[in-house]
Amino acid sequence: MQSNSLVSRYFSMKRESLKHGWALAKKRKVCYLFLAPYAILFFTFFILPICTSIFYGFTYYNILEAPRFVGIQNYINLILQDDVFLTAIKNTFVIAVITGPVGYILSFMFAWFINELPKWLRTIAVVVFYAPSIAGNAYTVFGIIFKGDAYGYLNSILINLGLLDAPNLWLTDPRYMMTVLIVVILWMSMGTGFLSFVAGFQGIDKSMYEAGYVDGIRNRWQELYHITLPSMKPMLLFGAVMSITSAFNVCDVPMALCGYPSTDYAARTVVTHLFDYGFSRFEMGYASAIATLLFIVMIVCKKGISSLLGKVGT
Repeated sequence: MQSNSLVSRYFSMKRESLKHGWALAKKRKVCYLFLAPYAILFFTFFILPICTSIFYGFTYYNILEAPRFVGIQNYINLILQDDVFLTAIKNTFVIAVITGPVGYILSFMFAWFINELPKWLRTIAVVVFYAPSIAGNAYTVFGIIFKGDAYGYLNSILINLGLLDAPNLWLTDPRYMMTVLIVVILWMSMGTGFLSFVAGFQGIDKSMYEAGYVDGIRNRWQELYHITLPSMKPMLLFGAVMSITSAFNVCDVPMALCGYPSTDYAARTVVTHLFDYGFSRFEMGYASAIATLLFIVMIVCKKGISSLLGKVGT
């Protein structure tokens, strides 16, 4: 009897909560009206594609035929039978582990140094560091630098210095491809996260530093840890999310520089594998399973970094 009483009380409280929430929503309907355009776009281009991808991940779907439910067969094939996918996972995690944290730290450090420059020089420095991430001809430039003959800049320099007897095939030899890709991705990593750090430094109240000196801060490292980092937590989190996204979504760089497919799949990444099955083979169910796994890994990494950043300055 007591158990039934507790259950009925719980559902009664839930009904009261829903009524209160609905009354509050009707009272603030104008606010929801202003929010509607963003909510509709967010649902249409973010929530709906994710739900659709999760659904198709459990089907065989080749665009021409209606989706056929196959359960978890796509995921079984991915993990147990697809050797190229395992290679792609290894390459993606190597790129993410190196370029993600290193690119994130470099973006923050360069933004910190640039913040100390005069305003006119700071503007020029921001453009110089940010330009590689948006340059449309960046792949062409790096393609010339790492060209696999004696006319490639890197081969030419090394041959003239006597360090090489013959040109290295930097972009087609599996021994060098990942190293080249990591260098190029790091160079192009000064993107949106870098700009958020620059803006974050500009938004810190200067009086906080004066108060910190009164309270006992004696050097720039203490200033950075106790004042700068806690004041920039939103920008740090945004930069971390952008770093995770760019690190796990590497696709254009290996396809443009190392070919599609690359030699022995040495430059294969998870997104390149997804692109292959989705847009070359039109196996949308299999591609959706790859996308779903990648989405889960990115969410887990984001949660871990958010938890880590929450401890900064505490």
